[in-house]
Amino acid sequence: MLTKKQHELLMFIHERIREAGVPPSFDEMKEALDLKSKSGIHRLITALEERGFIRRLAHKARALEVIRLPDSAVPTNGRRTGFSPSVIEGSRGKDGDTDGAVLPNNSIELPVLGRIAAGTPIEAIQHKSHAIDVPITMLTSGEHYALEVQGDSMIEAGILDGDTVVLKRCDTASNGDVVVALVDDEEATLKRLRKKGNSIALEAANPAYETRIFGPDQVQVQGRLVGLIRKY
Repeated sequence: MLTKKQHELLMFIHERIREAGVPPSFDEMKEALDLKSKSGIHRLITALEERGFIRRLAHKARALEVIRLPDSAVPTNGRRTGFSPSVIEGSRGKDGDTDGAVLPNNSIELPVLGRIAAGTPIEAIQHKSHAIDVPITMLTSGEHYALEVQGDSMIEAGILDGDTVVLKRCDTASNGDVVVALVDDEEATLKRLRKKGNSIALEAANPAYETRIFGPDQVQVQGRLVGLIRKY
């Protein structure tokens, strides 16, 4: 199952190759999908590659090849449909488009991408380990994913060891947001983000852990907390 943006990008790449013989540039893809940065395109391309829809070719400019299209792009007459932003493979949430198909219990299946540290940072986010049903009311617009929490540094924010956090995929956040932060491209952690001048502080919600201060180029926001699921 593809998200709306993944579907749009795949069809845009397919149509551009069919019409021009070469894939679109990153700038063209960013403009077509109305994204603010190329990092969003990088994430979408990686997701499409992992799902087996495209392949990156080495040593070639604009090295993308469409391997297959989703079933929704093949009408009954057997001909592929063209790119259209109105073609959505998924569902609509209260503020726009969510991620996957709505299940009978008004929930959506989200990928769980491994564990995230709420404590001493651990290795960066892993690939999908399994999926979890999330109430559609918990989600807003955009792409979402889930992570299992390991550690106790966010207990005063109500986030406990063993919880599953639901995150909206994004690369920016406001002061005070709880985010998934990738530090120095090596370690991922769940902390509250504070911007202090040219520095970024990652704050724990447990007095046993100290606040860590980084330069602006050391921290990448990879998601913002929108919900939490707990099993008893």
